[in-house]
Amino acid sequence: MPWNRPTLEQLQERIAADFSGRLLGGGPLLSRSVLRVCSLVWSGACHLMHGFLAWMFRQVFPDTAESEYLLRWAAIWGVSRKPGSQASGTAVASGTAGVVIPEGTRYRDSRGLWYVVTAEVVVADEGTATLTLEAEMAGADANLEPGAEVHLVSPIAGLEMAAVSLGLSGGSDAEDDESLRSRLLEKLRNPPHGGNADDYVQWTLEVPGVTRAWCLPLWLGIGTVGVTFVCDDDPEGPIPSASKVAEIQAYLDKRRPVTAALVVFAPEPLPVPVSARITPYSERTARDIELELADLFAREGEPGTPMLLTHIAEAISGTPGEVDHVLLDPAANIIPEPHQLPVLGPVTIQGVG
Repeated sequence: MPWNRPTLEQLQERIAADFSGRLLGGGPLLSRSVLRVCSLVWSGACHLMHGFLAWMFRQVFPDTAESEYLLRWAAIWGVSRKPGSQASGTAVASGTAGVVIPEGTRYRDSRGLWYVVTAEVVVADEGTATLTLEAEMAGADANLEPGAEVHLVSPIAGLEMAAVSLGLSGGSDAEDDESLRSRLLEKLRNPPHGGNADDYVQWTLEVPGVTRAWCLPLWLGIGTVGVTFVCDDDPEGPIPSASKVAEIQAYLDKRRPVTAALVVFAPEPLPVPVSARITPYSERTARDIELELADLFAREGEPGTPMLLTHIAEAISGTPGEVDHVLLDPAANIIPEPHQLPVLGPVTIQGVG
């Protein structure tokens, strides 16, 4: 039988009834009497105590614990919050040939985020230099699109203040509570087994930036294991770069059984275009449908696992504002190869007629 926390009014009534029955023979408590005041004060204290007990109850289970106690649960089970990573990339600066841009030179973008030159560079004869930059602070906000400008914090003679980004990526935020909770519960439900498939997935998810991972036993034959993964929060797309693949390979090589031949690879994207006619049509509904489809592919897209046509139709039907639709494309279930990952392709939503 579930326990229901009493309200403040219920506690007041209970305590007043106890005073009345034990001291007044069932008579009422006068509004300004000492017993009335005591019943109100005591009920308030009891209400706070009930609130604390209800809050504390949530902390003793990792699936409901708040941040501070979730971290403690995770530490007990050897699960750490994934730290954020710093964005890095290149930018082009212009200036007088021969000007030296020292390592450690700082740039700042329009939002006030700081970037540091990681290697000394000299402006070439044509008047440009390619800078290697790294964000000072970890976080996804520090990723820069190609063409974005950053500006010198301290001027350098012969060098223009502005540099143009060629793209900075790889920055990610520290893991949030729900992601940490999900990994902790996964470990509790699937404890380590000396290198089974679940272990490889859990190890891969420990690396900052990785959001989904899959283990493929016997990938290249007996004694081999394949691991593939994606980074859904990367602004350049979920398919990991070669450097990220190398990072995961090195990380897993330290943890895998010595008898396993491990191959880490990036999945090959399998774009799935979706086309439908909806009733009634509006641009907002069309945008919402695209978001629902993106969420579906992020939840159910797995290498070698069919993407079901009925689930695509369900994602469209579940969008607020949609009453009816005709799914034109795809016409059948999507069957990817073991190395392919279904990803959402172009989405075309039109009105009927």
